[in-house]
Amino acid sequence: MHNNQTDQTFYGLGIAPKILDILEKIKFKVPTPIQSRAIPLAIEGKDIVGVAQTGTGKTHSFAIPMIQRLAQKKGIGLVLAPTRELAIQISVAFKDLAQPFDIKTACLIGGAPMDPQVQALRKNPRVVIATPGRLIDHMKRWNITLHDVTMLVLDEADRMLDMGFAPQIEQILRFVPKERQTMLFSATIPKEIMTIASKHMKLPVSVEVAPSGTTVELVTQELFIIRQDAKPLLLKKLLNQYHGPVLLFSRTKHKAGKIKASIRAMGHSAAEIHSNRSMTQRRDALEGFKSGRYRVLVATEIAARGIDVTGIELVINYDLPEDAENYVHRIGRTARAGHKGHAISFATPDQKNDVQNIEKLIKITLPVGKHPEISSEPFSQVSYQPRRRPPNYSYKQRRPMRRRF
Repeated sequence: MHNNQTDQTFYGLGIAPKILDILEKIKFKVPTPIQSRAIPLAIEGKDIVGVAQTGTGKTHSFAIPMIQRLAQKKGIGLVLAPTRELAIQISVAFKDLAQPFDIKTACLIGGAPMDPQVQALRKNPRVVIATPGRLIDHMKRWNITLHDVTMLVLDEADRMLDMGFAPQIEQILRFVPKERQTMLFSATIPKEIMTIASKHMKLPVSVEVAPSGTTVELVTQELFIIRQDAKPLLLKKLLNQYHGPVLLFSRTKHKAGKIKASIRAMGHSAAEIHSNRSMTQRRDALEGFKSGRYRVLVATEIAARGIDVTGIELVINYDLPEDAENYVHRIGRTARAGHKGHAISFATPDQKNDVQNIEKLIKITLPVGKHPEISSEPFSQVSYQPRRRPPNYSYKQRRPMRRRF
């Protein structure tokens, strides 16, 4: 590839020589579209609303400018992320860039012990990556104050709102100085996000590299319409047909455990990841999946955006997501960093509406697959609308539940 065009290399984006050296060392050669558009604006100090799917390299779109600006002037960079996994992933990306500048980082996530986080905060980190709930816990204990924040990033902003973090984000924003640079990244731009942007940002520049709801280009997609009781058999056939790593999505935590057990009974190694697992269990599942110790990772929605693993050959939607937009995030786990990938979804005959909602969003008709040994079904004519439970409803105790992340 000839790098004669400036937009094909990191040169010409306004990045300081020392950071260009680091990028060279970590083998970052060609910027992704979001990086080549967002980095120059962010280095200039502009507020940004970035629309980009996961897997498009957006972490470095804000990490590079943040380290460069913090190396030049006083202040702290604060990054908010919806899940522990994503926060850890961002923290890892920052370390390579921050260490040569002697900039310390701290990662504040729920479900992990407070003490090591308090120790990290005592070392006066210049970059703090946090999930909203845990950041507020530290603020209440005066372990951190936000009056020095000069750069703020809200990553996966739509996901944070989906998970009910809007009140915490509002609370945090009240303590962050008005004079700051704000960058908001999101795969989709619902109107609540535009409200945050207009209320808390100064004339933000919109950087959109993929229209809201676009699926990853290199993913091929397939749909099987089968009865619920045929799903285990089809899964078995697919696990024998494909040989690489598989990420499987289940709609509930309880079901994830059952599916994992049945995959192990089929003779494949599997782990599960969801909000009922401890931090150690989640880390073990993810690391084991990355290293190949587990071939199949069974996950619920919460993990859809926190799994940054290159080389996932197949994503299986064992259950369709409750929300069509989550389909985009789920299948975005494969075909990362320029690799090809395949996504297979199982739909039951009564899920015609769910499939149509997905197709409307991604502007593609999903090709229907057939398996010679499993009878496929037509969609039933009566369109079935599943009863939506209220957001705070728990089947188990029939009382409002407080979600732990």
